[in-house]
Amino acid sequence: MTLIEKIEKFTGITKYGYPIIGSFTVAFFIFLLAGIYSFFLPLFFLTVFSLWFFRDPERKIPSEEDILVSPADGKVIGIENLESNNYDGNSCIKVSIFMSVFNVHVNRIPFSGKVKEIRYFPGKFFNASLDKASEDNERNAVLIETDSGIKFWTVQIAGLIARRIITPIKEGDVVIKGDRYGMIRFGSRLELYLPVNSEIMVKKGQMVNAGSSVICRMK
Repeated sequence: MTLIEKIEKFTGITKYGYPIIGSFTVAFFIFLLAGIYSFFLPLFFLTVFSLWFFRDPERKIPSEEDILVSPADGKVIGIENLESNNYDGNSCIKVSIFMSVFNVHVNRIPFSGKVKEIRYFPGKFFNASLDKASEDNERNAVLIETDSGIKFWTVQIAGLIARRIITPIKEGDVVIKGDRYGMIRFGSRLELYLPVNSEIMVKKGQMVNAGSSVICRMK
């Protein structure tokens, strides 16, 4: 375990937030020591908010081998059967999850396998809860193939405020269900494009947690 990983585990705060938290903290103390109190209170609240926003709690990952888990915390805002999707043209079941600014924003691997492809799409920054965000917003799509040859896409989509998608994994990486694989800073959206024979186990409007909430059974 690296030093950064030890710090993350001890603090419960993701490393992706350290630059922002550090910047607010330094500015807070500079204005405090300089006696410029008009900036003191706003910077204090921004520091506290950033510490809260970048929280990264541990999750209990379901042990069943055929279970696919949620890649994000948030609300299921759509479950659709598509004859063709925008990434490989195959028919699929699309599950959309909206992350508000109040949700944990660290993303997790839905199912173990190998990263076969990563596609980045520059785009706009519409409210992530809108359907058009799925095709128009900045997004990063990851294709994962399981050991049994099943393929699915997990797509990070930037939102109205979020303008920074973080995806440190690479093509060829072997990934494990429930492992962290990046985040999107502030309100955003995650989508899953699943095989048509998947047994969906969530409903529209349901709240889910990354790594622990079951989305479907893979068949």
